[in-house]
Amino acid sequence: MDFWPTDDQLALQEGVRSFCQGRFPFDTLHEIEAAGGRIERSAWKDIADMGVFSLRNDGFGVSDAALVFEELGRALVPGPLVATYLAATHLADAGAATGDTIVGISEVAEPVTVIEFADDLDMLLLLDSNGVRRMAPDALPTDAVERPVSPLTPLRVAHAVTAGGELVLSGDTARALRLEGTLLTAAMQVGVAFAAIDLAVEYAKGREQFGRPIGQFQAVKHMCADMLTRAEVARSATYAAAANLEGKGEDDAEHSVRVAKMLAGDAAIFCGKTGIQVHGGMGFTWEVNAQRYWKSATVLDTHFGNSDDHADAIAAAM
Repeated sequence: MDFWPTDDQLALQEGVRSFCQGRFPFDTLHEIEAAGGRIERSAWKDIADMGVFSLRNDGFGVSDAALVFEELGRALVPGPLVATYLAATHLADAGAATGDTIVGISEVAEPVTVIEFADDLDMLLLLDSNGVRRMAPDALPTDAVERPVSPLTPLRVAHAVTAGGELVLSGDTARALRLEGTLLTAAMQVGVAFAAIDLAVEYAKGREQFGRPIGQFQAVKHMCADMLTRAEVARSATYAAAANLEGKGEDDAEHSVRVAKMLAGDAAIFCGKTGIQVHGGMGFTWEVNAQRYWKSATVLDTHFGNSDDHADAIAAAM
């Protein structure tokens, strides 16, 4: 299987990275945190104008989308990005494609169903055993979570969610939406992992202890090497899963997507935690951005099944 990015794909990825660096620098993310994680509509429209949500409608493939979402994860761009993309792609929602409709997605669970960005959503998609249901965000009574894991991702919880809304996808079409959402979340986790590595390495090169950069100490080298190893394996698995999902590989698409999500979730959380360790006692403070990668990794791990869920499914299928 050849899943090396083409020159056009690398140019696409570089364009999205430049956009994220200019539109979502850390100063902007800090302002969003201070505002309670609310989505700025103009920023959301800018993301849509870049073609993020309409990628598949514009002729791009799953592999292209994976590269784009990797960059969004690297930049910690907030908001229900995957959900809005899925609505534009699988529901052909024109408002989602243009950024006029902010779409959230939640897995129905007991005892509570967690809804992200509830106060900013125009549409809510609920995943359950029957497929995908669409409903108005204010149709469910919810309670706010006062201290969410990441201030970039405000949460509300709904209790005892029962059948409601309109069933819009079922069977194979619902499965296709779930698989693509899982893959793109894995791609975002890969981006988070590599961003955490970049920050840790940069700090290790500049921070001196005992008259030399801490990056020269073997213990710190080993931590950075372990981070890179996990991230590279996760990225390879994610690219392979994208190729399989496009029908360009010989492996089972669902299996490869599960492997990618499991490895990417573990890698993102590991790199986030280890990046904090490299920064020492400063790593978990608000002033240092290392902790933001761990928080983002933890949130993304809950989307479309966490690493343990996929590991159990893989084991059960063996």
